[in-house]
Amino acid sequence: MKSIKLKVFFVLLAAIVIIGISMFFMKTKNIEKETIAVGILHSQTGYMAISESSIINAVLFAIQEINASGGLLVKLIEPVIVDGKSDPKVFAQEAEQLIKREKVSVIFGCWTSSSRKAVKEVVEKYDNLLMYPVQHEGLESSPNIVYSGAAPNQQIIPSIAWCLRHLGKKCYLVGSDYIYPRSANAVVRDYFTMLGGTIVGESYEVLGSSNFVSIVEDIKKTKPDFIINTINGQSNSAFFSLLNNAGITAKEIPVMSYSISETELLNTMNLNDLVGHYACSNYFSSIPTETNKKFVAKFKTQYGSSRIVNDPMETAYFNVLLWAKAVIKASTTNPKKVITEIKGLGIYAPEGPVFVDEETQNTWRICRIGKINKNEEFSIIWESRKPIKPEPYPTTRSKKAWQEFTQKLYENWGNKWENEKSE
Repeated sequence: MKSIKLKVFFVLLAAIVIIGISMFFMKTKNIEKETIAVGILHSQTGYMAISESSIINAVLFAIQEINASGGLLVKLIEPVIVDGKSDPKVFAQEAEQLIKREKVSVIFGCWTSSSRKAVKEVVEKYDNLLMYPVQHEGLESSPNIVYSGAAPNQQIIPSIAWCLRHLGKKCYLVGSDYIYPRSANAVVRDYFTMLGGTIVGESYEVLGSSNFVSIVEDIKKTKPDFIINTINGQSNSAFFSLLNNAGITAKEIPVMSYSISETELLNTMNLNDLVGHYACSNYFSSIPTETNKKFVAKFKTQYGSSRIVNDPMETAYFNVLLWAKAVIKASTTNPKKVITEIKGLGIYAPEGPVFVDEETQNTWRICRIGKINKNEEFSIIWESRKPIKPEPYPTTRSKKAWQEFTQKLYENWGNKWENEKSE
C-alpha cells in the first residue's frame, strides 16, 4: 500500500513538473510574441563610427524610458542593433535583413546621405519606415522616411546670413566628396550670390580622407574671411590640425561647421585647434532650459558622467518618442499606419518644441549657432525665435532643377552617392 502511494506521489510530482515546464515555455513564447522589434542601424566600425556609435546609446536610452514606463501597446520594445560599417552597400543589406529576418516595424538609423539613400530604396521596397536623425541636403522626399535632421533652410541658410553679417563677405567651401556637401555648397553658392558674398574657393576630399594639405595651402593663398565646412567624420580632426599648423586660427579665418558636435570636441579632436570656431545646429547640450538640463543629467547617470549629448543624439532620442506617440495614436506598429499618424505630431524635446511637417515629413526645429569654448562646449550666440518650417527644396532653383543636379552627381560618380576618387 505504501509503495502504491509512493508511485502515485511520484507520478503526480512528475506531472506537476511537466506542467510547470510546459507553462514556462508557453509563457516564454508569449513573451517573445509580446515584444516590438525595432532596428538600430548605425556605423559601429569604419570612418563614421566616431560620430554614429554614440547615437545608438541615445536610441537605447529612449527605448529604456518607454519600457520602464510599461512599454508600448502593453509590449516591450526589443532593439535589434546592426553595424552599417560606414558603407552604403552594407547599410542597404542590413536594412533588408532587419525587415525580412528580424521583422522590425521601424529602423532608426543612418548618418551620411549616401547611406540614407541606400536605405531609402529598401524601406520603399518593403513599405517600412526609416527615422533619420541627421542634418541633410534636402533635395529628396520619401513617403517612408521621416527626416528629423535639419533641412537646408533650418541650418545652412540661416548660418550663411549670420556669417555674412558677422564674419565677412569672402568664403571658402570645403567638404567631404559626397552628396550632402556638394548639394549643401550648391545652396551656399545660390544664397551667396543673392546676398552679395563671394566664393573664393571650393575643394573636396573623399570620405574618410586625412589629406587636406593642398586645400589648406589654397585657403592660405585665397585668404577668405571665413570657411564653410561640410567635412564629415574623423576627417575633421586632420583638417583642423592642418589649419592650426599652418597658422590659420579662429581669430584669423573662422570656420563654420555643420558636422562637428560635442562628441568630436571631447573624443577625437585637439581642443586647441577648435576654440573660437563655430558650428550651426538645432541642439547643443549647453541649452540652459530645465528640460534639457534634466535630460543631460539623466543621460549621464545612465552612461557615465563623462558622456555628452549632441544634436544627432538628441534627434535620435526624440525620434523614438515621436514614433512611439504615433504608434499609440495608430494603435499598431504597422509602418503604413504609423506614417499616416506621425504627420503633424509634435513633442517638447530637450531642444524645445519639434513637430513633423505634414507635407514634407521633415521636422520643424529651432536653429542655433554655437562658438566653441575652452570647456569642450558650445556657447550659444544666436538662435531663431521659433521653430523653422522645413523646406527640403530651396527656392533658388525649381524642384526639377535640383533633381537634375543630384542625378548628374550620381551619374558622374558611377551611379553612387559618393565620390571614391580624390580630385
